[in-house]
Amino acid sequence: MAETNKLENLNKELESIGGAPVITPEEKKKAAPRLKKKVVPKQKVILKTGKRKRAVARARLIKGNGILRINKMSIDTLEPIELRDLILEPINFSQQTKDIAKASNISVAIYGGGTRAPAGAARTAVAKVTAEAAGNDSIAKAYMRYDRTLMVDDIRQVEPKKFLGPKARARFQKSYR
Repeated sequence: MAETNKLENLNKELESIGGAPVITPEEKKKAAPRLKKKVVPKQKVILKTGKRKRAVARARLIKGNGILRINKMSIDTLEPIELRDLILEPINFSQQTKDIAKASNISVAIYGGGTRAPAGAARTAVAKVTAEAAGNDSIAKAYMRYDRTLMVDDIRQVEPKKFLGPKARARFQKSYR
């Protein structure tokens, strides 16, 4: 009782000064209830990587409507067309892989490499993602029979240059004059 009288006196003093009134614990309980956050079920996300020389591609597959993005850009804007076809090869492989691609969104982030190596890395990453999304290993086995680099990273790299020559193994030409 004494505490409520003190709070009322403080409220009156604050109102006379122009400050905000102090809220009592009973008023806090009467305040509007907090809104509950909507609980959204987590989507199944499949993450895979692909490598080719110095290029690394990370592919992410989620449920969607058939959008394929390379570095946040649509696959349709990728030039030259040959590299676009190379990346789309695992999707256009069979009707089952086309159905998987139509029912999901695939986004690929590529870094490193020149022009051809990133396309090869993205191709491997897309193939791995679609093979796992199938749920069984029939697509993975078909990919392996068709082309092993669809499922296995190609880690061959350029040999570094050594001294006494213009390239890794070549030596400078000997001159007699």
